[in-house]
Amino acid sequence: MVMVLIVVPLVLAALALAVPSNRWRPWLLPACCLGHLVLVLFSLLNPPPSALNQWLVLDPLGKVFLPFVSLLFCLCASYTAHFLTVGQGRSNRVFCTCFLLSLSMITLVLLSHHLGLMWVGMEATTLALAPNIYFYRTPRSLEATWKYLVICSVGIALALLGSFFLAYSTLHAGLESPLLFDELVQQAPQLSHPWLQAAFVLILVGYGTKMGLAPMHTWLPDAHGEAPAPVSALLSGALLPCAFLAILRVYHICLASGNSETSRRILIGIGLLSMAVASVFMIRQRDLKRLLAYSSVEHMGILAFGIGVGGLAVFGALFHVVNNGLIKVALFLSAGNIQNAFGSKFSDDIRGAIRRLPVTGPLFLAGFLAITGSPPFAPFLSEFTILNAALGDGDYLPAMLFLLFLGMVFIGMGATILPALQGDPSANALQYPFRDGFFSTAPILACMALVLILGCYLPRPLESLLREAAVFLEVKE
Repeated sequence: MVMVLIVVPLVLAALALAVPSNRWRPWLLPACCLGHLVLVLFSLLNPPPSALNQWLVLDPLGKVFLPFVSLLFCLCASYTAHFLTVGQGRSNRVFCTCFLLSLSMITLVLLSHHLGLMWVGMEATTLALAPNIYFYRTPRSLEATWKYLVICSVGIALALLGSFFLAYSTLHAGLESPLLFDELVQQAPQLSHPWLQAAFVLILVGYGTKMGLAPMHTWLPDAHGEAPAPVSALLSGALLPCAFLAILRVYHICLASGNSETSRRILIGIGLLSMAVASVFMIRQRDLKRLLAYSSVEHMGILAFGIGVGGLAVFGALFHVVNNGLIKVALFLSAGNIQNAFGSKFSDDIRGAIRRLPVTGPLFLAGFLAITGSPPFAPFLSEFTILNAALGDGDYLPAMLFLLFLGMVFIGMGATILPALQGDPSANALQYPFRDGFFSTAPILACMALVLILGCYLPRPLESLLREAAVFLEVKE
């Protein structure tokens, strides 16, 4: 079953490449993603055995990330199918193939329990998503694609060097390891601590580039800003958490080594730096999609901060992965609708979005309130959990900075989003034929409904998965 989760979207990607019809090919996406989600849920209820000699395992962390990512792909797929069949006068063969290929490769990363295989999967996700960033074939999208490829490739190269350091730490200690994460965790106390620490720093910088942590985030605003809305949603909601999981795998080894204080402080520092950089660049930001991209940088910082704090904050950070992904899908898809309705993604050209789009507009407003941590939405609970844990551990200065940057983000985002939603749409905006429809709004509504429900009630199965993952990660030192 583990192999099936990877192979099914891979086979359908090949089928999408072979289907001749531009009209029918996009509908392979929701069919495949729905089938993938069903298989994932079946795997949760009936945990499959490992595959490839323990190289592929559905462990507690995978049980949180995999169903969440599969759900995001399913929601984006229905929007994407409509997006590609209405108003797009170009071939969607490469787009559909790469969409399904990215689902397969992200699944590979989430299931990988081997250090080298995980690296291969991460590199494959970079290559799979690049053609979709260039979908519009504009000079700016070409520039964004090259930035994405070059900067992420440098990050992946550093992660490979870090992987070599981690492998050498086992040899330096006189151990023979197959580089499986379970065995590395068991051997962690015997590993060479200097080599292990150097490996963590390199892997944090390498995969942190893919995750969008500052100051390695420079590809992210361009790629998110120029890609089609569903691609931006997947980049933010699925790809960034995928890189976060890769960092968690190595951090787990550092925790098990009994010498993780430096790693914790690095995570707290880089988390706060990411929040600070994002909050500054959000001020007076007029491009709605770039604004949301900087919001992703902020929330990746929140995740790093939460893991660095440890304890209850680990549960909060894992919960925040789910919350942020759902809202980012809702916000990017909403921004795509607004761009189609006004012919622009710049706030100076957008007024009266709530009147122009009576479904998308209010949902975009709700998404803004949710992503900035306003109750009763779920991010309020996850961010409060992280803050409470930081205060409980006596990290008062980091906690105060955490609150300060959250406040700056609320002000920066509000100054751009609220004027765009209010007022009356211009006569120029009314000339665009785009209107709210079922396929363009249902995924957004579903995401926001889930975020609202999770803010009021955390289902016991999800709570159990999150707690199991947090306990799995927080090794006793």
